[in-house]
Amino acid sequence: MRSALAALLGNEPDFEVTDVGWRQMGEPGRCPGSQVCVVDADCPGWRRHTDRYAAPATGAPRPADGAAGGGACSGVIVLTSSGKPGNLRRAYAADALGFVNKDRSADRLPAAIRQVAEGKRFVDESLAVEFLQAADMPLTPRELSVLSLSAEGASVTEIARSLHLCNGTVRNYLAAITRKTGARNRVDAIRISRFAGWV
Repeated sequence: MRSALAALLGNEPDFEVTDVGWRQMGEPGRCPGSQVCVVDADCPGWRRHTDRYAAPATGAPRPADGAAGGGACSGVIVLTSSGKPGNLRRAYAADALGFVNKDRSADRLPAAIRQVAEGKRFVDESLAVEFLQAADMPLTPRELSVLSLSAEGASVTEIARSLHLCNGTVRNYLAAITRKTGARNRVDAIRISRFAGWV
């Protein structure tokens, strides 16, 4: 998908597009002065990488980068599927400016890039309702961290060690997660949260 998007955006006369994966993102000269980064919310670790390379927006429009850039990325656009308000919430928490539905035609992406390059927010209208629903997610960031590790198969002891908590605190978090999601048990809480796109 990254290569296809780069080819599509490369047809825009005012774009300079760099197509790189996460591992090459920080290599010298790979993404000099990138202004806009376009990332896939379903790609593991996107937030960690954009946090590492993003810089505050300067407000000065420059030629946009339609791939996952780095170095001085002043605006992030997140591609997400519909039905995953959790992705939108995490993207908003990561200070993303653009939110584009990757299940629809990609012809809206150039407009989103230009708007974000100017320091403005862009929300695909097909995601507007889910963007509002994302605010209703009942779990705190710490509860999400516990649930994410649990969803990966980590035991209570492993979660506690990873998050520097005691086992009893982790169990309390898991009980709160189960209650807040209306789940029957931890497995059901993971199922509900995955369906909503929270983890």
